[in-house]
Amino acid sequence: MGWAPAYLTDVELKDFTRIDDAIDDVEVVSAIEAASRAVDNAAHPNGMRQFGKVAAPEERRYTARWRPRRRRWVVEIDDLMTTGGLAVSVPAGTITAYTLTPINAAKLSRPWTRLAVDPASPVQPTGDEFEVAITASWGWTATPGTVKSAVKLQASRFLSRRDSPYGIAGSPDQGSELRLLAKLDPDVEAMLKPFVRESWVVG
Repeated sequence: MGWAPAYLTDVELKDFTRIDDAIDDVEVVSAIEAASRAVDNAAHPNGMRQFGKVAAPEERRYTARWRPRRRRWVVEIDDLMTTGGLAVSVPAGTITAYTLTPINAAKLSRPWTRLAVDPASPVQPTGDEFEVAITASWGWTATPGTVKSAVKLQASRFLSRRDSPYGIAGSPDQGSELRLLAKLDPDVEAMLKPFVRESWVVG
C-alpha cells in the first residue's frame, strides 16, 4: 500500500453496499478514491495525515522552529511509524541526537508527528526555511479499521448521489429525507475525530 492509497478494495465496498454485479464497477472505484481523499482531508486539510505508507524511504524537507519553553528546535513532520531508514540532516551536517514525539505514540499504535532536536546535539538547525532534510519510511504501517469503516460509509454516500441529483435522498412525506450535500457524512466525522491531527502550537 503506497502513500495516500484507496483504503478499500472494490470487493469490500460492494459487499458493504450489497452490489452483486459488475455494472457499477467504475463508479465503485471512483467512490472509493473520492471517499479516501475526503477522509484524508478531514484528518488534516494541509495533507500531513493520510493512512498509507511509502514503498521505500524518501527524503522530505521541513522547517525547524524554536520552542522557548522546551529550549530546543522542534520539527513538525509527516506521520511516521517506523525508524527504518531514518536520517536527519541540515546543511551543517547530520543530526543524530533527537527524540520523536509524541513519546508514547508507538505504544498506542499512533504515528510520531514531531522531531525534537537534543540541545546537546553538536549539529543544530538554524530555523532557515526547509533546511531540515529527513529521509524516512513515511506513513502508517496499517490502515486503522475505523478509517476503513469511515471510507465505506462515505463511499456508499457518494454512490447514492447518482440517484439523488439534487442532493436529497428519501422522502420528506415519510420523514426519511436525507440531504447528501454536506462535506462529510456526520457519522464519518464522528468516527474520524480520534484521528484528526492537531495543528501546530507555538511555544
